[in-house]
Amino acid sequence: MKTIVALQAAVTAASLDIEPSAAELDAIELEMPLIRAEVELLDAQIMTLDRPANELDERRVRRAGNRVLAARRDLANRVSGTAMSGGAA
Repeated sequence: MKTIVALQAAVTAASLDIEPSAAELDAIELEMPLIRAEVELLDAQIMTLDRPANELDERRVRRAGNRVLAARRDLANRVSGTAMSGGAA
């Protein structure tokens, strides 16, 4: 009978040595404006956790939310534009 531990160690050791591919890094770079906007929204929301939100805080959260929506829209348009031009060629 074979032990499972020996087989498990061989599987996990191989998966930890993998670096992101160039395509994965390009995809992350493409999504960076959205990631930054989401972090900014999270920062604005965190600032309002320990105290009551005033008018400035509400405006900051609303503007950050709008930036997230705009970044998602731009990313969706960029991805669909790339898919359309790639299919036409």
